[in-house]
Amino acid sequence: MSNATGNFSSEDFEQPIKELESKIEELEQLQADSGGQLQLDTEIEALRQRLAAVTKDIFSNMTAWQRITIARRPDRPVTSDYVSLITTNFMELHGDRCFSDDRAIISGLAQVGKHRVLLVGTQKGKNTRERTQCNWGCPHPEGYRKAIHKMQLAERFGLPIVTLIDTTGAYPGIGAEERGQAQAIAYNLRAMSTLRVPILCVIIGEGGSGGAIGIGLGDKFLMMENSWFSVISPEGCAAILWKTADKRKEAAEALKLTAKDLLRLGIIDQIIPEPAGGAHRDIAAAASAVKEAIVGGLDELRKVPLDELLNVRYQKYRRVGAFLSGDVS
Repeated sequence: MSNATGNFSSEDFEQPIKELESKIEELEQLQADSGGQLQLDTEIEALRQRLAAVTKDIFSNMTAWQRITIARRPDRPVTSDYVSLITTNFMELHGDRCFSDDRAIISGLAQVGKHRVLLVGTQKGKNTRERTQCNWGCPHPEGYRKAIHKMQLAERFGLPIVTLIDTTGAYPGIGAEERGQAQAIAYNLRAMSTLRVPILCVIIGEGGSGGAIGIGLGDKFLMMENSWFSVISPEGCAAILWKTADKRKEAAEALKLTAKDLLRLGIIDQIIPEPAGGAHRDIAAAASAVKEAIVGGLDELRKVPLDELLNVRYQKYRRVGAFLSGDVS
């Protein structure tokens, strides 16, 4: 870690930024209270320049675990924020026609730029009440069944599909297992692999395990700069390998779950840059970047003939992973 962060640990690596922001607010308030007698513009501007430099330095040298802490921030924009900021004429579609309407999955018809789309996303909620209703973004089987029913509706009308992913994983409770959690996710993967419309997937925060891939199979896969995507959480991996969650930082590095790692490995296709300091510091700018990436991606995908699109989609997932073969005798 660079000198900008001093001796701060990875748990409080944003502390230098917070301290500078606090000093700027203090000087601004002092100047306002003086009724114009104190002119502190020079000092405030110097602190703002220092803040910009420290923020850039810290966020260009983050560890995998630090990016995870950014992805998990409670003030990070969630799917409902992006729905309100990047879409017009959003009409939500409810229910799985079988059990109930899972609030952890949002689905609806919308307009993104010039494209009419079906949008499906995992929803964490923005306060304790919403998070409880949305099960903290961990979908039940009925959520995945709702998602695929709406995707098949989109296929019928030739609408491209956009998915926004932000979940620690599918809900692992007994009720979810009794209602076929694993089967629901597996069915979605099989069905999405053959849908004859373009599918664009975006991880906006957390991309945990089957919970993410249940709506995360597509022709183009994007990740926001400070998001993560992995078969297991760092805490879960550490508990299995080291028998303690205290090794979560080591697990985060080993899992190669950041956007940069996954782009290099060929798992994703594009990284969406975030405002300096993370998407939570400028939600409007983050949404604008997401919208631009989605519109650009759909522009590309809509030019590809459907038969070719499905073949490329199939080959894309056949290429995932790498291994070495040889004589082990």
